[in-house]
Amino acid sequence: MSQTLYVGNVSYQSTDESLATAFGQAGTVVSAKIVMDKFTGRSRGFAFVDMDTAESAQKAIDLLNGKDLDGRELRVSLARPKEDRPPRRDFRN
Repeated sequence: MSQTLYVGNVSYQSTDESLATAFGQAGTVVSAKIVMDKFTGRSRGFAFVDMDTAESAQKAIDLLNGKDLDGRELRVSLARPKEDRPPRRDFRN
């Protein structure tokens, strides 16, 4: 079962592909996705990487947490489950 990692402090120059390559050193990357701002199209500075196993996820944390990628020191940890939030208010009437 895949394990999702939260990756913080991602450089604006990083791409999904460069993240996948970096995390590939620790094991098989199922997916790597930098979160983009829907209004500006720029990176929001964090990403989620799915590793194929819990062991490769832990290896990625040990290998890449605090390491430099594209000029920024990555913060890598296990992703927390998404919390249920009430729907946002819609101000358009």
